[in-house]
Order: sequence, then C-alpha cells, then structure tokens
Amino acid sequence: MQRIFLKLSASCFFILLVSFPSLINGTSKIVARGPFPVSKSLEAAKLAIEVNFLYDSLHLYGKGLSKQALEYALKGYAYLQKKGLLAKKSVLSICDFSQSSKNKRFYIIDVENKRLLLNTYVAHGRNSGSEYANSFSNKPESLKSSLGFYVTRKTYHGCHGLALKIDGLERGFNDKADSRNIVVHGSEYVGPDFIRFNRYSGRSFGCPALPLQQTPLVINTIKDGSCLFIYHPNRQYIKHSKILNS
Repeated sequence: MQRIFLKLSASCFFILLVSFPSLINGTSKIVARGPFPVSKSLEAAKLAIEVNFLYDSLHLYGKGLSKQALEYALKGYAYLQKKGLLAKKSVLSICDFSQSSKNKRFYIIDVENKRLLLNTYVAHGRNSGSEYANSFSNKPESLKSSLGFYVTRKTYHGCHGLALKIDGLERGFNDKADSRNIVVHGSEYVGPDFIRFNRYSGRSFGCPALPLQQTPLVINTIKDGSCLFIYHPNRQYIKHSKILNS
C-alpha cells in the first residue's frame, strides 16, 4: 500500500511539475499527455495570475480601475483572440463605467508587453445617467451606452473630426452599434477643462467620447482590430453575455 501511495504521489508531482512553468511564463496552452484532461480550473488559475500581475504591476488600483473589470476584460480578450477576431492582438481598451465620469476611466493596456499605454476620461450616453452610468441599451435613438465587447475598425472624419468605427460583438447588448452610429470620437464636453467648471463630464448620444486633445493618440493606438470592452457591474449583462460565460 505504501508503494502504491508513493507511485501516485510521484505521478501527481510530475503532472504539477510539467504544468506549473506554463502557468508562470504565460504560455497560452498546456498540452496534456496521456489520459489526463486539462482542467478548466487550470485556465482559471492562469487568468487569476495574469489579472493579479497586471493589476499590481501597473498600479491599476491607484488609477481607479475595478479589478473585476480587468478580469472580465482579459477573459473576453482571450476569447476573441482564440476566435481569431483580433488583428491588433496586444492592445486591450477598457471603459470602466462603474466609476464617476469625473474620473479617468478609459484605459489602454499593452497586454503582451505589460504596459499601461494611456489613462484618460470618457463620456457615457445622455440617457445612461448623469455623473454615473446606470442604464444601458442596444436600441436605436435610446441615447444610452451599450455594454460589452467590441472590435475597433477603420477611422474616418465626421462632424466631431477624427472618429473610429467599432463593431459590437454581443447580440442583444451592442450588436446595433453600427446602425446607431456608435463610434469613438472626441468632444469638448469631456476632460479636465470641462470638469473644472461643471460637476462632471458631459454626455454623448451613446458614444464613448474622449477629450479632444487626446482623441488622435487614442484612436491611432487602438484602431484596426483591437479589443474594446465597456464595463459596468450590470447583472443582466454579466449573467447573459455569451463571451463572459463561454
């Protein structure tokens, strides 16, 4: 009996020894040999390691980003990568609409190089709330923000100057973004100059609007196929998002 126990212990140790370096060095896949399937708990552990590392090393707590927002963003980002939907694979943008619009709640992260590229202001939709966003919609003319995952597309020049088209990937939550003309653009009602004389940032017709001065930098950083995640701890979205629950 003792010999059997020792053999089992040695086998378990070997499996952990083979798997552990993959968790540490960020390898995206762990190849299982023999009859042992890769457990979903290992993928969850890998995600937790990445979330904790980025959150701590980039000092995101001090910059106001919700840790839950980062976790969901990285989970969806990995899903979109796996599906081959991202042309610009290293860039992840997060709008954290759980925060006040007085805060810098737009984050651009270089996931591969572990860098925070930019942190700035972003507006939510007029009918989503005043200082805080608390209501969301996918309906045309709702003037509300739409939650979920997007892929950025091409730029164009419109009534707000340089703007960026985005494709909503989540049916029922943001897939009507194009028909609603929901785009990334700049506006004078967003940013420190506006907030200096107002209680909070102005609001858009549903677009994630940015400070005019930083719009070209943001758009040129995230355009052409990167992941954009608009977050709020909205129960309906978190429960029914196919990407988050994949």
